[in-house]
Amino acid sequence: MSGTEVDEFELERQRALEFQKQRAVEDEDDDRPLPDLPPLPADPRWRVAHLPFLTIVSFALILCAASAGFFAGGTTSALGAALGVVIVTISYTMSTLIIAWADTVRPALLMPLALFTYVLKYSVLGVVLAYGVESEWQGKDALGWGIVAGVIVWTAVQAWWFHKLSRPK
Repeated sequence: MSGTEVDEFELERQRALEFQKQRAVEDEDDDRPLPDLPPLPADPRWRVAHLPFLTIVSFALILCAASAGFFAGGTTSALGAALGVVIVTISYTMSTLIIAWADTVRPALLMPLALFTYVLKYSVLGVVLAYGVESEWQGKDALGWGIVAGVIVWTAVQAWWFHKLSRPK
């Protein structure tokens, strides 16, 4: 670099520093009011309070589905039925945790994250089911029935839980 290029570079650097200092002074004098944000709830744990109970119910359903699958088609069907319930349990738990986190941290993120989670989990479920339909695995029917049982039981227990919670005493 020649001497003039260095001088021009240094001059431009000095201008940028002066501009940054001027902007910093203007920002300090900013007296605009902060936006009104809704208050955070006193205890956000209510959003996930049902998860321990639902985990117990899901574990019981895994055992029931595996037993029914075993009696219907042997070990492979038992594994498929249990795996179906596990897929639903993981999927619904993931949704609940992400939605609870978003609602606690920044409620404006709730809808985008809920929709993203929904699309992600049903895309993965679609890939799993599409692969399962094409495969010759003996447990694929039991996997489907396990998914159906998991969705019905999880949804019913969660609806019962929140109905119990919101009922006046």
